Amino acid sequence: MRKFNSIFFPLIIAALLLVIIKPASATNPPSQPVFVQEYLGHLDFIEGRLLQLEGAMAQDQMGWSPAEGVRSCAQIYLHVAGANYFLASKMGFEMPEGEMDESITDKDKIAEMLKESFKVVKKYAADVTEEQLGEIVKTPFGEMSRGSFMTALLNHMHEHLGQGIAYARMNGVTPPWSKKEEGEG
Repeated sequence: MRKFNSIFFPLIIAALLLVIIKPASATNPPSQPVFVQEYLGHLDFIEGRLLQLEGAMAQDQMGWSPAEGVRSCAQIYLHVAGANYFLASKMGFEMPEGEMDESITDKDKIAEMLKESFKVVKKYAADVTEEQLGEIVKTPFGEMSRGSFMTALLNHMHEHLGQGIAYARMNGVTPPWSKKEEGEG
């Protein structure tokens, strides 16, 4: 009898706990597909890094470019903001009125423009359903699924984050998130 109790008692307790404590997904099903939840996390990350890097640059460095005919520091961030609007519009989101003025070099204005563009992308992305992720959309790069196009937008942001990091380092600016790592030896 003792062996019976020692084997089945824990099983009975485990079964009761499974019934009483429902998984979070059963009580609070996600309102968004997992892809969308993760995508929004990626957007938060890349937005934070771009804003930190832009903030670390001095105002007088915003007009710097490594060569004639190549984007300046300011133009990198403005390009990301403009592309956020443009690419989101290719997936059905309304693009704001006017054109992106790539001659702006004011750091605060650029930071605001970046923030606003990320708000648009996040608002759009948050409403994408599981079915919509698989829908084919026409893009400047050809037809692809909406999910693939959303990933391409993230890739674009990361590409220009890398460009911004290179520009910052060429100007003696260490990305804020790297400072501790570099000092650790």
